[in-house]
Amino acid sequence: MAAGNEVYKALKDYFGFDSFRSHQEAIINSVLSGNDNLVIMPTGGGKSICYQLPAILLPGLTLVISPLIALMKDQVDGLHANGISAAFLNSTQSASEQDELFKKIRDKKIKLLYVAPESLGNIDPLLSMTELSLIAVDEAHCISSWGHDFRPSYTQLGYLKNRYPGTPVIGLTATADKATREDIVQQLNIPNAQRYISSFNRQNLSLEVRPANERFKQILTFIDDHPDECGIIYCLSRKSTENLAAKLNDAGLSAACYHAGLDPLQRAKVQDNFVNDKIKIICATIAFGMGIDKSNVRWVIHYNLPKNIESYYQEIGRAGRDGLPSDTLLFHSYGDVLQLRKFAENTGNSEVQLAKIDRVKQYTDALTCRRKILLGYFGEYMEENCGNCDICTNPPKFTDGTIIAQKALSCVARIAQKEPIGTIIDILRGSHNQAVMEGGYDNIKTYGVGKDISWSDWQHYLIELINIGYLEIAFHEKNHIKLTDRSNQVLFNGEKVALSLPQEKSKQSVPAKAAKSSVSKSGGLFEKLKALRLQISQEEDIPAYLVFSDATLREIEQVRPQTDEEFMQINGVGKRKLDAYGYAFIKEVISFQKEKKAGKPKKKDATYQKTFDLYKQGMTVEEIAKERQLNSTTIFSHLAKLYSDGKDVDLFRFVDKRDLDSVREARETLKEPDKLKPYYDHFNGSMDYWTIRLCLTLLETTATP
Repeated sequence: MAAGNEVYKALKDYFGFDSFRSHQEAIINSVLSGNDNLVIMPTGGGKSICYQLPAILLPGLTLVISPLIALMKDQVDGLHANGISAAFLNSTQSASEQDELFKKIRDKKIKLLYVAPESLGNIDPLLSMTELSLIAVDEAHCISSWGHDFRPSYTQLGYLKNRYPGTPVIGLTATADKATREDIVQQLNIPNAQRYISSFNRQNLSLEVRPANERFKQILTFIDDHPDECGIIYCLSRKSTENLAAKLNDAGLSAACYHAGLDPLQRAKVQDNFVNDKIKIICATIAFGMGIDKSNVRWVIHYNLPKNIESYYQEIGRAGRDGLPSDTLLFHSYGDVLQLRKFAENTGNSEVQLAKIDRVKQYTDALTCRRKILLGYFGEYMEENCGNCDICTNPPKFTDGTIIAQKALSCVARIAQKEPIGTIIDILRGSHNQAVMEGGYDNIKTYGVGKDISWSDWQHYLIELINIGYLEIAFHEKNHIKLTDRSNQVLFNGEKVALSLPQEKSKQSVPAKAAKSSVSKSGGLFEKLKALRLQISQEEDIPAYLVFSDATLREIEQVRPQTDEEFMQINGVGKRKLDAYGYAFIKEVISFQKEKKAGKPKKKDATYQKTFDLYKQGMTVEEIAKERQLNSTTIFSHLAKLYSDGKDVDLFRFVDKRDLDSVREARETLKEPDKLKPYYDHFNGSMDYWTIRLCLTLLETTATP
């Protein structure tokens, strides 16, 4: 097993973090000890690092089973951005591309290989000739028929443990109830696996539920509160995604639809545009989202009711993966319930699926802290209310609703329990529409007795009467509303009914939004950092969040690092990203600081002075680094800054004249880029980042020979 300091060094060097999240260190040490593991960790909780970091330290190949091509590509792109050798194998690759990949594996140039379960047969001979150090099964819930996304191809994976009994297996998923967890360990043949179940409490996600009235109008208002932010709207049908995307575009927003019925190339283009921030809003069926690790999704809306709590929690988990505050909004209607029940009745395990739909309905109807309900579903208890859901921020107030209940129950009785909720409301309000007039309901005693109550408020009261057992919905009878045994207690026996008052939904995130906007105004450092990140991502043809996440940019904005040493302390900055991007971002910070401090006296920088004092004593860079317990590249960055500030530092001691000439020529060829990576790529990696940096400092500061 790798020593603790080696694990932490890999964590910082490759992933840019100084500490682990909950359970990560224990899981990694368990894997490195050769144990099998089952990891249940919510979306955004850091599952991937639990096998990616061990893969770096283990001697052989790590095999990762993953269900979607897009997911593989996103993971591999992220690993490459961190300087880790990884690849994927799928049906889109040509025979020559696969042959080249196989050669790299045989030559031990690949540490992680991502494959779909359907492709395992194609690499059996290769795996037999390779040192297989670890097998990771991602989205492991797909193996279980009890899970929310069952895939038959996953059921074959149990043979891997039989074939490679000495290789540890780790199964990972974001959501799995007890039945699914047991199924995973049995089917993967790892019954003695160490089990790690992280907290499902994503505190940065706000939770809000609203009735599906005038949804589009509500969505426009919601998006208006999230200007220029990326979000996903999940819909139940393909047609809904298309219609909604078209309406959003007509409203001047950047939106696209995504569903399984689209041409594969079109789907890939939409997803790629979203990942690269070219499209801000995706209207999608549940076919979308599983294949991306996009960290800067700031909100998720469910246009329709999800089919189970697992799906809902996984889908809202697409938001705020970087840990920054993000909002979720769920619309619900009984029409959605009916549609979902129809779908479920045609499945092989309809009883289970119907029960899960009922749990979702109970969640939307709840008048208690929503996060408590979600966590309780996954077996986690939270004592205090969360303070970040609509119930907590706008708790319901109750009133004596006995007369309201009597009017409603009497109306249902007088129409022989043969109408759905909408018609009942129309009768109570004295409407003259077709359904009311054709039924002759304008002649019954309760016609118009509730005209003083709005349509939406009546809907609220009737839904609550259903929730507390005075009415029920006959789904098999066209959603007709029926009386229950408790109804007579109110109608004839004087039972009192307490009903919650309808409430205006207030945005609990308004204070956070206001605070954020104050630091994100046009011209602020964060906006400048985002613009630089976008420029780099376009030049390198990678998603912006793979350069740095929003959370990393926020920390740069707050800390304002001006040296390599300071920059390396930022979460999300590893050695490779320091080398590739540190120079550009530090220059942006320094430039911003100079603008802010124009006309103000400069403060003496102690860390630079310490380096300068040691340099003047005649110590070498290596000796200064050892004395100060810093790395050499940091000392070189100090010397470059000191030289730029006019200090007596001779950079020509560290730079060869030929290197300087090469950088001068490259600067002209590359049209003076302000980042180091274009130079590094220009020289095919033959010149160190620090050498390039010193040469540029000389070229920018003095007229060199």
